Amino acid sequence: MAEFNYGGQAVIEGVMMRGAKHAAVAVRNPQGEIVVHEEPLTAPIYTSAWGKLPFVRGLALLWDALGLGVRALMWSANIALTEEEGGDQSASFQGPVAWGTVGVSLAFGVGIFFLAPVLLTQLADRFLGTGSLASNLIEGVIRLTFFLVYIILIGQMPDIKRVFAYHGAEHKTINAYEAGADLTPQSVARFSLLHPRCGTGFLLVVMVISIVVFGLLGQPPLIWRLISRVALIPVIAGLAYEFIRFSAKRYTTNRLIRWLITPSLALQRLTTREPDAGMLEVAISSLKCVLRAEGRMPVTTTETKPVSEVAAA
Repeated sequence: MAEFNYGGQAVIEGVMMRGAKHAAVAVRNPQGEIVVHEEPLTAPIYTSAWGKLPFVRGLALLWDALGLGVRALMWSANIALTEEEGGDQSASFQGPVAWGTVGVSLAFGVGIFFLAPVLLTQLADRFLGTGSLASNLIEGVIRLTFFLVYIILIGQMPDIKRVFAYHGAEHKTINAYEAGADLTPQSVARFSLLHPRCGTGFLLVVMVISIVVFGLLGQPPLIWRLISRVALIPVIAGLAYEFIRFSAKRYTTNRLIRWLITPSLALQRLTTREPDAGMLEVAISSLKCVLRAEGRMPVTTTETKPVSEVAAA
């Protein structure tokens, strides 16, 4: 098994897989074909030495979720939803619209999950006269509640249910690869929907660690409390990543670690669904594209080609 831990993300009618130096998105188009986009990871967070430092490397995971992940979603929407109207298969997920979407998504996430709980806690402090410890606990509970309610609500939407099924396909494919199993739908289907390095679990760990980190600041004035919630996001992300990385290597052999990540695995049951064989085929195509790009799998003429290669053929 490769030393690098491959990961991914479900997108619209497809799966993004990320390797050490390349990322790929495989999407099932309206004609039933699998379309694959592959590109190198050239951002400094991936290529620089400082990007691999402990705690700093957690920022790469944030980048995946907010940068690469959002752009992959946009590309998948272009293929899965607009191709019958002449969508461009070779369109790159870059540009002002992509970055604008990333910015809006980031602002929405920070506002809902970090700033809104502070404002509600401020109201509770006024009416209840809570001290520092109680105030931070209330803020943390509000933040966790927002997070859980958000996941439960979006999970009721039919389109999101399909995305969650592709999320399950991503997990099964990664689990199969890490177990050294054949990357075929029949082989991958028998693996678990859950994975200790899941991004959903990462977000839950962020929420829990934020309670501890913010608690150390006491009960500052509102403006400084709001500023600290935004400024400390990279710190919390770094701590959360190191915990996920540490626990993922030990959860099969350490009972305490298994107990600690139980909430994370339980939460994944809300964000994954059992995929069908076609979804598994898409996830496998995405991972194989990354593995071929990084020289970990030989290129064969029977595999799905990236769209850039299809266009040139």
